[in-house]
Amino acid sequence: MAARLLCIDDEAEVRQLVVDMLGLRGFTVDVAANANEGFTGILHNPPDLVLCDILMPEESGFDLLERLSSLSCDHLGPIPFIFLTALADRETILKGRRLGADDYVTKPIDFDILVEVIKARLGPPGLLGRRLERPLTRREAEVLSWAAHGKTSVDIAALLDIGERTVDFHLGNAMHKLGVSTRAQAVMKATLHRLIRL
Repeated sequence: MAARLLCIDDEAEVRQLVVDMLGLRGFTVDVAANANEGFTGILHNPPDLVLCDILMPEESGFDLLERLSSLSCDHLGPIPFIFLTALADRETILKGRRLGADDYVTKPIDFDILVEVIKARLGPPGLLGRRLERPLTRREAEVLSWAAHGKTSVDIAALLDIGERTVDFHLGNAMHKLGVSTRAQAVMKATLHRLIRL
């Protein structure tokens, strides 16, 4: 059975594009034109995943997520919540993460990326859905967390009062355990596994 998504966006053109493009990729997409419609839709007919704009009239996507987070509705269960927005500045992304958003995809939408994000959140396909056989050590998670904030090995060494080569050693171990070849991939994967928090 195809996953059913809810797209909340005040722009009709965006809603239709999401319906068409994700429909071609096998998803069923319901739509809502504002946060209040989305809130009602989530409560009455919970989707498998929510895609939500941030800047909308009357109530923002942030407001909607706060309303949902304040509820205690056992019938809802965990619903992945992804912001789909043109806002790409660091503070906005951090605010979305802190409010509990599961992911953040910027417009104009790259649907290949969006589909992979959706699949990862609906899980458990592939490696992202499996538990790591070798969990990260405290130090490995620590250096990855600083790397996620844009710190270089030199910066991290100074912050943790260790050598730069030691930082690179821990980063290398973390990348090996996560099965990736770059720091950026390691940060993304560790975040998805909730091994680090941004």
